[in-house]
Amino acid sequence: MIFISLFVTFFQIGLFGFGGGYGMISLIQHEVVINHHWMTSGDFTDIVAISQMTPGPVGINTATYAGYTALQNAHASPFLCVLGSMTATFALVFPTTILMLLISRYFMKYKDNASVRLVLDSLRPAVVGLLAAATLLLMTKENFGSYSEDSIGFIFSVVLFALTFVCTKFFKVGPIKMIGICALLGLAYTWLTGGLYV
Repeated sequence: MIFISLFVTFFQIGLFGFGGGYGMISLIQHEVVINHHWMTSGDFTDIVAISQMTPGPVGINTATYAGYTALQNAHASPFLCVLGSMTATFALVFPTTILMLLISRYFMKYKDNASVRLVLDSLRPAVVGLLAAATLLLMTKENFGSYSEDSIGFIFSVVLFALTFVCTKFFKVGPIKMIGICALLGLAYTWLTGGLYV
């Protein structure tokens, strides 16, 4: 039954996930963590981090990892976990592929139509809202830690967040460079605080 649930869930996300991968994150989080309880919020945070660090669209990567983790947490075999990944990924991509084929055929013909323009203009605020929701959903204890439990770790996380924002917004540092810089700073922090043994 979990395969059917995975397919239906990610098919719906693919059908209504306006705004690309980042717009889908909040939808995926709601379904896999809150609706189906396939994983914890911490698991999902790790999935998003890995999805952003690996090549490919973040929405598809997240679906792939979520499908695998859902089966893994259900104590399935590695083969079934891979099948879960494939199911979630295919279900997410399938409606998008069909819609893009249909839209690309008719869009150029009707792009100046008043009704089409109205629909596209109405979708823009929704996309911004989905992106904002994805941002707010990731501002959790799992990502930043807790000031009461580890004040230094929490401050370090906030500083990294602010540093990344300033560097990408004002100094136009590329996301790939920032991921590498933050990874090195994270390793250095872990080593200095005695949490890394090599």
